[in-house]
Formats: sequence, C-alpha cells, structure tokens
Amino acid sequence: MTGRILIIDSVPTNRIVLKVKMLAAQFIVDSCGSQTEAAAMIRDNQPDLILVNLADPTEDRHEFCSQLKADADTAGIAIISVGVADTAAARFAALDAGADDVLPRPINDNLLLARIRSLLRVRNAHSELMLRDSTGRALGFDEERRSYSVPANVAVLSQGGSETTDVAQLVSGCGGIKVSHFTMDRALGDDCSEASMFVIDGTSFGLDQNASMQMIADLRSRVDTRLSVIMLIIPDKQPETAALMLDLGADDVVYTTVSKGEMELRLAALLRQKRVNDKLRLTVRDGLQAAVTDPLTGLYNRRYLVPQLTRMADQSRQFQREFAVMMIDIDHFKMINDTYGHAAGDQVLIGVAKRLRDNLRAIDILARIGGEEFLIAMPSTSGEQAQLAADRLRQIIANVPFPIGNDHDPVNVTVSVGVVVGGLQPLDQTGLDGMCQRADAALYRAKASGRDTVAMADRSAA
Repeated sequence: MTGRILIIDSVPTNRIVLKVKMLAAQFIVDSCGSQTEAAAMIRDNQPDLILVNLADPTEDRHEFCSQLKADADTAGIAIISVGVADTAAARFAALDAGADDVLPRPINDNLLLARIRSLLRVRNAHSELMLRDSTGRALGFDEERRSYSVPANVAVLSQGGSETTDVAQLVSGCGGIKVSHFTMDRALGDDCSEASMFVIDGTSFGLDQNASMQMIADLRSRVDTRLSVIMLIIPDKQPETAALMLDLGADDVVYTTVSKGEMELRLAALLRQKRVNDKLRLTVRDGLQAAVTDPLTGLYNRRYLVPQLTRMADQSRQFQREFAVMMIDIDHFKMINDTYGHAAGDQVLIGVAKRLRDNLRAIDILARIGGEEFLIAMPSTSGEQAQLAADRLRQIIANVPFPIGNDHDPVNVTVSVGVVVGGLQPLDQTGLDGMCQRADAALYRAKASGRDTVAMADRSAA
C-alpha cells in the first residue's frame, strides 16, 4: 500500500531504524528531528501518517499533535506514537493528544506495519468519500444536513454473551454509548443490525484465535455490518495476534490491561470517525441522487435517462421484444405561465409529473427532459400497447383540471404525445438518438393536428 510517512524523532538512530523499515515496506518516507522541520515538511508534502516520538524531552510533541488534529487541513493525518513508556498514563496522554495508536518500544515490526496498513485503509476510504463529497458540492449539492447527538449502539460479543465479564463491565462503564451484550451466533442475525460498533471479547475464547478471526471476517462480509467499527480485546502481550486481526479488518485491537480512561478515548475516536464517514456517505448518496433527478418534479433527468435507454435497447434486442418511447409535451404551457405566473406553471408541471408517474408500470422510466417536456420509456411494449397507453395517459391529464393555488380556479391542461417503437434491431447511440428524434417528430405532428392527441412514428423510417 503506497503512502507517505513522516518520522519525527530527535534521536538520529531512531529515525534511521524506522526509515529503513518503512522504505523496506515500500512507503515514501520523510524524517526530521524537530517540530519546526516537521511543520515545513507537512506544508510542502503532507504525509498520510506520522510516526512521532512523544517521549522526546527536547519538545512538547503532545501539543504539536493536538494542533495537527485541531487544524482542518491536517486533521486527517493518522498519527502513531512511538517511544512512550508502556504505562496507562503515557498511553492515555498520547491518545488524548490525538494519536491514533500508541506503540511503546521495543516496537514489534509486524504490529507496527499492520497498524499502519489499517490506519491508511481508513484514511484512504475517508479521502475517497471527501473527494466525492467535494465533487457534489462543486455541482451545487451542498445542502447542510442536521446532525443529532445520540448515544452510539455498541454490541459486546463474547462466547456466552455475559454482562458480568471484565471486558463487558469495562465497556459498559464508558459514557456516551448504549451497550448490548450478545453471543457470537446472535451477532450474525438481525439482533445486531443497528449496532454502530462491535467489541469482540477475544478473551472469552481461551486460546482459540480462529473464533475471533471468523467473527471479524463474518462481520466484514455482511451488508448490515460491513461498515461497522470493530474492536477486538485480547490478552496482554500478543502483538502477533494483534497484527493478524488488524490485517483481517479489525479497526482497533486492545489488550485487557487497558484502563477505563484509555478505553473511553479509543471508543470515542472510532465512533467519531464512523459518524463522519456515515455523514459523508449520506451526502454522497444524496448528491448522486440529485445529479440524476429533476429538483422540481422529482423525476429522473436526461443524465439518468441516456444510459437507461441504452440498457433497455440492448435487453429488447437480446430478448426480441419491442420497447416504446413517448415524448409528451404540455399544450399551451407558455400561456399558463403568462396568464397565471410561473408559480402556477410549476404547480402544473408537478401535477402532470405525478399523474404520469402514478399511472405507469414499475418497470417504465419517466423523465423530465425539458421545460414542459417529458419522456417515457416502456420496455416489452408493442406499438399497439404503446398507443393505448399513450391515449390513456392523455385522457388522465385532460379529464381533471389542475389546482394552481393563489385563489385561482383549477386550470384545464392537455398534452400531446409522440410515440416510437423499436428494439428488435441493434441500436448504437446514433440509432437511439434517431429513435428519440422520430418520437419528437411524431410529437410535432400531434401538435400540428390540433393538440391533445397521440401520433405514432412511421415504422418505415426505422
């Protein structure tokens, strides 16, 4: 996994040893001995991850880490503290300063590399979501989403699902979360589908690592749980096991000697990152929906329609079934706008869109492709069926006036429809364009013949 790593340590020997290990793992590596140098390097070539000696007596590196995490431009850089004493107080201070993990010396190489890989996976996923979100914002899809602070659902998984084990009580004693306790079997059912985080009590399996490995793999493979946060708690002094579990997909591995304060910091950091990523995913999803949807009527737009028409044409040829395309235009729409105002015209557009949508099959595609123009694509539809459907839709629009508000009486609205049928012969994009042009030509014939009518495209022109 390519990534840029910055090593900060005033001891040259420490820097050289770490740099050799990181270069051997195919990372791009920078190193320096002071915060001033580090700040310049971060400014010129921002790293993906920082290895920093927080026990260095020459400078207060804790404050430096806090500043990095407080700055929006550098908050996403992962930080691993190396060199601090292996004590609860030292680990807590490092995590409280913003470190994502703490690895005291002597550092286990496998655990260090596994932790780096894990943090870079998280950073890369976050960066991808940020890129998609920024693209959506550039296109104008940046509506603010209100967030609510609610306790996160944390599921503690153990062999027996007991609430009285040391691990269960440790997690339950942490604030700001809602804790439930489950056996492994129940975790893979619907009982844990709402969990934001899973804490696996690896100590409840004795010496059986396979159970923890299987649990992590199962959680990562299931739709309902694949985006959940996973923490594994294992007996102390098992760095090789910790490295293996991180590579399998655990977000954090904690030893049983963890203090309550450190556990609270680790839980809070993981859940905070999950909330950010969940919000980004929702923003991306909404942005993608907005990109293919007409904001006034809620119908699909031309951007969505073009690839769907191509797919429909391919399927029609494959199964030798015709499909139909209708062009629908509201008659005298400009007169409605000029007489009653554009707000009234918008109400008519919304009303026409709703009636069309409510009277089509689930497999049909309805899109607004112009000011007052709609297109309907109907798979597995013959010419006769298409003509009957078009005339039915025409009558549904004409039979009941449309309310326009502003104390005006409802207005009568009619539509003209042009219909073309095709799909038995191969169609490239040029053929699809020609098919839509023929439907458009049929629409103009319907307009010319007095409006409020349906015109079929000439099959001989296909």
